[in-house]
Amino acid sequence: MSYVSAAKIGDVREGEGKTVSVNGQEVALFNVEGKIHAIDNSCAHKGGPLGEGTLNGEIVTCPWHGWKFNVKTGVSPVNPAASVKSFKTKIAGDEIQIEV
Repeated sequence: MSYVSAAKIGDVREGEGKTVSVNGQEVALFNVEGKIHAIDNSCAHKGGPLGEGTLNGEIVTCPWHGWKFNVKTGVSPVNPAASVKSFKTKIAGDEIQIEV
């Protein structure tokens, strides 16, 4: 596993999400209280764009059908059997990097 630069720190404002492409995969980045989290951008339900969802604390709501996922773990707080992949993140200089 290695870390790949995904965005600049200033690209993801606190309380918001941003979609980026890393090695051909769409990843949703979220800034929760200054810490960056990364999950698969594709909702486990119908593939909705989680990076465009509404972030409330550490829970993102898919804009298509309202499914919810914890951006730290990728697990749904409503149905723990539903989840999306989560990625480890780190900051290197002003770059947000995710483990791929």
